[in-house]
Amino acid sequence: MFAAMSVIWGVPYLLIKIGVGGVAVPVLVLARVSVGAALLLPFAARRGNLAAIRPVWRWLALFAFVEIIIPWYVLSEAERSISSSLSGLLVASVPIMVALLSLLISAGDRLSPVRWTGLLIGLAGVALLAGPHLVGSGAAGGAARSVIGVLFVALCYATGPLIANRKLASVPPVPMTAACLTLASVIYAPLAALNWPSAVPPARVLLALAGLAVLCTAAAFAIFFRLIAEVGPARASVITYINPAIAVSLGVAVLGERVTPVMLAAFGTILVGSVLATRPACRPAGAAAPGQQRPVAVAASAPEAADGCPSG
Repeated sequence: MFAAMSVIWGVPYLLIKIGVGGVAVPVLVLARVSVGAALLLPFAARRGNLAAIRPVWRWLALFAFVEIIIPWYVLSEAERSISSSLSGLLVASVPIMVALLSLLISAGDRLSPVRWTGLLIGLAGVALLAGPHLVGSGAAGGAARSVIGVLFVALCYATGPLIANRKLASVPPVPMTAACLTLASVIYAPLAALNWPSAVPPARVLLALAGLAVLCTAAAFAIFFRLIAEVGPARASVITYINPAIAVSLGVAVLGERVTPVMLAAFGTILVGSVLATRPACRPAGAAAPGQQRPVAVAASAPEAADGCPSG
């Protein structure tokens, strides 16, 4: 299951790149969220826990906008101008942004020297990766705007867990995900209708849309729920470190995208920084790990180590 999730959530960048070549972004997002909602809603309804979302529906709506509705559109739009490989590497900055946001909004969260070092290393890696596209000749052709857009997506993915941690911790993950996808479907339906293709898209585009909806959304969450049940959210979330490498490999192998040594060096720097910046402080024996009661979306976005002090 761990291997499956490491691959599955590294695939969307490739499928988005293929999809936006044949349909408008609202159509792509609608296909993903509507099919995902249709597949997950029956499971949530059969378990009878959809009622759990009623007391927190406002926070759930905000979470849906931050985690799905806004970032999935911005990411898809950005991939019209930049490669899927670059998108995947930029999204790898999520753990760095999680650590930075936690520091800014949690007055009691003091970073150790090691975590400060990791945060600075990770930010340096982001600057190394994004810099060439934001200044000089690299800023031409909308690349700069797209890079900023993907960094905004990473910020959204880092903000979502903060909302879920504080306001949605009591909501079971299946109905939470199904409700978010349903809300996204309602919002994107009229937008997609206005941008509906005049002809049937090519087969590779249709397959990409189906893969995004069935594999990368509905099946991905179902597998991830089982993985969390087996190993816990903290250990399951380590897939966040592997997904970008999968995205780059697929971009190169399938689309022939070019990955430069600078991009690889930046990814390595971001990875090292993320590991250090999200390293938990030592806790007394028997203390609860911070990830043990978190919703799935939190675990998927904010990697943490296992219980207690790191073993080395």
